[in-house]
Amino acid sequence: MQTVKFVYWEEDDGWLGYLQEFPDYWTQGESLQDLKEHLEDLYGDLTSGEIPGIRKVDELVVT
Repeated sequence: MQTVKFVYWEEDDGWLGYLQEFPDYWTQGESLQDLKEHLEDLYGDLTSGEIPGIRKVDELVVT
């Protein structure tokens, strides 16, 4: 089990969100729990290696 950070908000009658590591790939849900399930599925798709050209966010330590 691992922890993945995500950003989410409620809009109109649903919830929108994206994984912090992959901000270009949004998903939605009818409830917050539904959104979390979709985000978990999205994480699986994005980290499977089957989709080419996935853009990610990372950190760079500059000295």
